Amino acid sequence: MVNLSPAKLVLLAAHYAVEANIPGLTVLATRHGNVLRSDLLLRILLTYLPETLPSSKYVDLIRQIETRSFPDLSDDVVDPSPVEGFTEQEAKKRVRKLKLLPLTAPEGLEEAGLDYEVAASLLLSQTGVREGDLHLVGRDLRGLISPWLFDERRWRKAGSNQESTELCPGWGEVLHWLTIQASKDWKVAVSAFQRWDGPRDADLAGWGSPQLTDDQRAYLEEGYARAALASAYLIPEATLEALDGAYILLSRAATLHNLEPVPPLSSAVSLLPPLTEQIPNELMSARNLLYSRNDLLSTSNPLTAPTDGSVALLQALVLSAHLLSKAGCPCTVRRAAELALLQDEREQKKGVLSLIRAISMNGPKSDDRYWIKARNEMLWLRDWGAEDGWGAAETAPRGVFGQVKKEFLEVEFLKALLASTRYNLACNIYEESPDRPLDEKTLHDTIYATAMAAYDNSSNPNRHRGGLKKCDEIIKSFPKTFPPSSLSAKKVEALLQATHSLSDYRLVLKQGEPFTPVVLRVHTDPIFIIAKILEQNPKSYTQLHTLLDLGNRMVEAGLTAPKTPSPSQPIPDEASQRALTERRIISLCIDAALSEDDFETAYSYVINRLSTPPLVQIEDNYSWKAALEAGKYRRTSRTTLPTHLGMSSSANVAVRHLEQRIDCLATALRIAPAATLQEILSAFRLAEEELDALVKEEQAKEEEWDAKGDAFRSRSATKYKPPPSASSTRSAQLSNTARHRSTDDDDSTAPMSLFDLSRASMLSAQRNLSALSGLQRAATSLAGTLTSSGRNSPAPARDTDSPRGSLDVGAAMQKQMSNASATSGGSESGGGQQQKRVRKRDQLREAAVGTLVSGVGWLVGATPPPREQRDW
Repeated sequence: MVNLSPAKLVLLAAHYAVEANIPGLTVLATRHGNVLRSDLLLRILLTYLPETLPSSKYVDLIRQIETRSFPDLSDDVVDPSPVEGFTEQEAKKRVRKLKLLPLTAPEGLEEAGLDYEVAASLLLSQTGVREGDLHLVGRDLRGLISPWLFDERRWRKAGSNQESTELCPGWGEVLHWLTIQASKDWKVAVSAFQRWDGPRDADLAGWGSPQLTDDQRAYLEEGYARAALASAYLIPEATLEALDGAYILLSRAATLHNLEPVPPLSSAVSLLPPLTEQIPNELMSARNLLYSRNDLLSTSNPLTAPTDGSVALLQALVLSAHLLSKAGCPCTVRRAAELALLQDEREQKKGVLSLIRAISMNGPKSDDRYWIKARNEMLWLRDWGAEDGWGAAETAPRGVFGQVKKEFLEVEFLKALLASTRYNLACNIYEESPDRPLDEKTLHDTIYATAMAAYDNSSNPNRHRGGLKKCDEIIKSFPKTFPPSSLSAKKVEALLQATHSLSDYRLVLKQGEPFTPVVLRVHTDPIFIIAKILEQNPKSYTQLHTLLDLGNRMVEAGLTAPKTPSPSQPIPDEASQRALTERRIISLCIDAALSEDDFETAYSYVINRLSTPPLVQIEDNYSWKAALEAGKYRRTSRTTLPTHLGMSSSANVAVRHLEQRIDCLATALRIAPAATLQEILSAFRLAEEELDALVKEEQAKEEEWDAKGDAFRSRSATKYKPPPSASSTRSAQLSNTARHRSTDDDDSTAPMSLFDLSRASMLSAQRNLSALSGLQRAATSLAGTLTSSGRNSPAPARDTDSPRGSLDVGAAMQKQMSNASATSGGSESGGGQQQKRVRKRDQLREAAVGTLVSGVGWLVGATPPPREQRDW
């Protein structure tokens, strides 16, 4: 054994410490304890021992130094070569240069007296600061907190001597730190619970196993499990990742406290386990909602108590929040607890509507499996799977939608299916399924309301596009609920047909706003829309049949019925509505025709449509007004000319117009109420006065014309007697010329129809009526003279056809005509002595009818009757 001076022993110990030569240090401490005192040796270790050296290498040496009990190392040899070359002076000089660290650092004096609150925070101040160090959170807790808790000085007793409970205030601070991390940075808390199994998971650096009593261990484990459940409630984010972390926390709590194991989240979301039966009734109280916000670590908090019931409740809440967030309705665990514990029906309905809206917007609309899964999840959120478990009928729904009726959920989901055009799936679930979720009436009303919503949201009145097409498809997708013969289906079809009819017209109800179908359905007076059509579409009044059909469709669709009927005014039946609508539309068309100066069309509608009373008794205030307006109409230069005059009408357009006005006023008199007759009678009297004045004027002109004709023919017959053939030819030419002139004066542009030809013949006969009458009397007188003179035998052909014979007959007829003119006044007053004169009107009618019959016969190629059989 080599004798070394104290200075060289200190240098050798420092050298061994630098080299981490623990056996050499142990030998020096054993043999030279009088020089290498405990404090000196510890300072050497603290200063020169490498930090990378595992603590397990030198823990035994420190324990031996503290207890001064070293093993027997008499046979071990110390190598003094590192310090043999130093002289005593050099060794002392080097010892003085050693800067050994003190065992008690000056900067630690202030922290030496800190209590457990600051101590716990100080120990964990750097834990989880950087996101990349999350995997080290478990190491810090295992190496810092667990050894610190095993110190007996961290524990104190509470309560009486008989029933005392050991408490660890420092452990409470650790749990508080964990919950704070959950609310601030939930990833740190989740990592801590994942990587640290609690106080029993301690890194004592080889100092042995933790020494705790059973009560202490139970106290620590229960607090740790409670902190895990509390941290799940405190996670503030509603992301799927955060909710996955909350599910990890409750799963760890169940595992650490030996509770019923919790299935993985993926399995739970797929299977949707029934959890209602596992949750005690006392946990579902509304007053427990306060415990989800305050006193989460309190032993009196039932929500965070590590029991199977609290774990099942938290599992249901986390799954509910996860399903809602996945669908597109972000929801935290605490929000799910509010919905489930408060049981506020209004808030739950808002949540249902938000969920269904998110399902419709975010998912693949064409995937039926997606919709089926979404429906199952929605129903699970109502009762947490109670229908799948035993005793479902006796258990009230407890889910986040527990206060919402199942019918409400099904109705809203059906609306979403129809809005997303999943008609076949909706029909399979709600109409063809054996256990139909909705009764017939509710199903009918829901489908009808959804179809009308699609109709109201459409912007195009074409039934083959947009919302109208969707409305039609919705109704036809449920043939059992809406058979074609049902009243509802007929109403919808009539509404679609009426709306589609409007697509053919230009229609603007408000300035700058195009017509939309919803206006038709909600308008208090849909016939007003037809009035707008007539106003904005020229000549549309000529489409009376189309407009009447549109009105009938409005009646069938129920649009004309009062929107808010009163008890004093019952709703009229459909027949009355149809009759009144028809009369009103006809009246509107009459007014439109008059506004466009088409009196002929208005007159036709009045005579053909309004003169016949309706089959049902209605209060009609439209027809008589329209007829009255037509009767008041006066011709202008813009008035549309008639296409034909007709057989019974006057050739004078003005007279004919007044006659038509009187007809309209007569119709108004027949259909108007008694209180309005005075106004109509006044208009009627004025029209008659105008007609009488025109007729008198026309008769005066006719008499003047007849007188001029008679005088002209008398002078011509006396002055010049042409041959019969020439006279006949010239008369025919004059007749043709007069006829053409008359026709050209009446209508110089329109082609002459068969009826116009008859009218022209009538006018020609009217102008030459006096000459025809005189000719007839002359012929009769001549025939009598010939008979009395014995010349009643048949004459030879040469006599009748010779110019002389013709001249004699013509002279006789002319003479007879002169005599007839001179004695016309006496013949009229003679009564029974002379032949009764044929009335001018009858002769005119006979001439017109004869011309018409001959013309029609010529047109069809019929053989004319013999001359003696003709009575005209």
